[in-house]
Amino acid sequence: MTLDNWPKYIQKYLFLLKDDFFKLPYLFNSPKIMLESILKLPITNHIPLKQLISFNTALCKAKMYYREIEDGFWILEVDMSVKENIVTKSRYDKNELSEYYLLTFSVFEYKFSFKDSQEILLLSTCWTFSKPETKVSSYFYKGTTGKFFSFAIRKDWVDKNFSSKKFQHRKAIRNFLNAKKGSYTWLDIAPQAHNITKEISIILKNVDDIQSDRARLKKKCINLMADFFDNSFEDNRILDNISLTNLDYHNVAKAEKIILHNLQLPFIGIESIAKEVNTSPTKLKSNFKVVFGFSMLQYHKEKNMLLAMQLIQNSNIHIQDIAVVTGYDSASRFASNFKKRFGKLPSEVRL
Repeated sequence: MTLDNWPKYIQKYLFLLKDDFFKLPYLFNSPKIMLESILKLPITNHIPLKQLISFNTALCKAKMYYREIEDGFWILEVDMSVKENIVTKSRYDKNELSEYYLLTFSVFEYKFSFKDSQEILLLSTCWTFSKPETKVSSYFYKGTTGKFFSFAIRKDWVDKNFSSKKFQHRKAIRNFLNAKKGSYTWLDIAPQAHNITKEISIILKNVDDIQSDRARLKKKCINLMADFFDNSFEDNRILDNISLTNLDYHNVAKAEKIILHNLQLPFIGIESIAKEVNTSPTKLKSNFKVVFGFSMLQYHKEKNMLLAMQLIQNSNIHIQDIAVVTGYDSASRFASNFKKRFGKLPSEVRL
């Protein structure tokens, strides 16, 4: 795959429907190559003065704001409205260097449908860190809207800018960047992220003074990355620094998709998921924990607990019904697990 033959590739694979998801491929050796590959899609509109790329199709609508803050450091904000199931897939130009790491914070809203056609607006939030030449598949579901902020950084830029005391684990972070492939996901772990990204978004969309905004953007972005790394060492994944194959990362992404699709049911089992993914249960179990920091069963439980918390906070649905919706056959067992996770009973949160 190269940028030169990219138009032929997208002619064949752009929005190809497979397993109920439409493909949206892009190249990512660097932010510049990624932008060039996106601009070669027949659906895009580019406004260089605003540093904005947009498209609006029957499948999804998106706006991408991009900014090169300095050599080796870019920020990208994508605002997205998903009309049909979409899977984005990163690819690489074999003739170009791949030097950029990608740290992404995403916040997506989705409508949760309850009985009697009641709909509640909920949030799904996560962080993803991907190393060069890692082929990442990201699934976006029909009816969701949201945005993600991606920080594309080269290792030489990290060496210069991650040396301050803001980065308590700076040596471990630099060691982490030395491994080859890698893609890791955390849930909502950085307390300041939501407020800082709102400020970043305002700066990115202000095109009146792009040059002078770079210093402010850099400061905000570094604060946000420091907040992420401060909280990402709660498990040992960065210290263990395990790299998988691209096929393994693809299989883990498919496994997560299956878990999320069956979230409101009792956990369907590792063997069943592995069979659908077409890999061994032992291998998938190990690889899933490398990527997400949870076993598949723990991930299923954690996503259901987060769903339960939002339903309790944002709706009037009876707590016993929330227990059923999140896969529990006993309200008392749900309450016990909820308190173990959040330190309060569901009824205390509701009050």
